Formats: sequence, structure tokens, C-alpha cells
Amino acid sequence: MASLRGIALSAKLASTTTTCGAGFPQKWVGARASVRHRDEGEFRTSPTIDPASLDVPVHNVTVHDTKTGAVHHFQVPEDQYILHTAEYQNINLPFSCRHGCCTACAVRVKSGELYQPRALGISPELKDKGYALLCVGYPLSDLEVETQDEDEVYWLQFGQYFAGGPVERDDYALELAVADE
Repeated sequence: MASLRGIALSAKLASTTTTCGAGFPQKWVGARASVRHRDEGEFRTSPTIDPASLDVPVHNVTVHDTKTGAVHHFQVPEDQYILHTAEYQNINLPFSCRHGCCTACAVRVKSGELYQPRALGISPELKDKGYALLCVGYPLSDLEVETQDEDEVYWLQFGQYFAGGPVERDDYALELAVADE
């Protein structure tokens, strides 16, 4: 879904960071791979970009961060991930995997619409209930979302499998398995 202009914008943004080696910002060297919140400006510098200069539609996004109480207002081109665009604008939002596989950046949509074909971390049922992942979500309209507790979303998705309690050990089955080897 990324357009050439969007790719060029990403390249322009990436070219403004100080790099070390294979295109990694110097401050990332030795950093942990999983970061939920980062200090403002910790990893990127944000160039000033006029959204009106882009050929793709740009939407206003409002994120209510329930952990910090902050409310973030920013603009996101329709062909850019919401989380990535927020980061380029030095907006600190929760995240972990950045690939749509966990629930760290999960939000509940209050109004608006987004497209998230790669959101593997939430089920179709949760998507139907208004849950989304910012790391792989593209805005399709002006959007207002509220961050969710990662553990609560995980429980909503997988809790049914754990509701029966722990799995009981079956010593007879273990003996059969060992005897088979």
C-alpha cells in the first residue's frame, strides 16, 4: 500500500538521522530490541514536513494514552503506519514488536476507520469490536483511538484457552511416550 512518495518520504526522514554501520542510528547501538516507551527524541530527530505537500490523503489522528494520561494530536499520510509517523514526530506511544504480532500497541477505535491487513496480533473478532494495532495500521479517515492494556487485550484474545485452568499432568501418557522412543 506504500506509494513511491511515501517511500521517498521515509527515505528523506531516515537520511536525517546519524547512522553507524549498516544504517542504524548511533544511539541504537547496544539498545534493547524491545522498547515500550522511549524518551522524547531518544532515537530520531524529526524533520519538519508539510503534510499538504504530499500527494496522498492525510488524516488527523488523536491518541489518548491511558497509561500516561497524554492526548496526542498528529497527522498521518494514508500510506504510512500510524506508529511510525508518530515516532517521526517524536510522539511517545507504546510498542514492542513493531510487526503486528503482539498487543503492546493495541488501541480501541473511538471514531474513524483504519486499515490493518497485517495485524496478526489480534483476532478478527477483536477487530470487529474496534481493536487495532498502531504499528501496522493505516488511517483511512480522521481517527480517534485509546490505548489499551496489553495484558487485557491478550486475555481477551487468548483467555478462553486458559479459562479451564492448568493442564493436568498425565503420567501414563508420559510413560507411553518414553517407551515409544
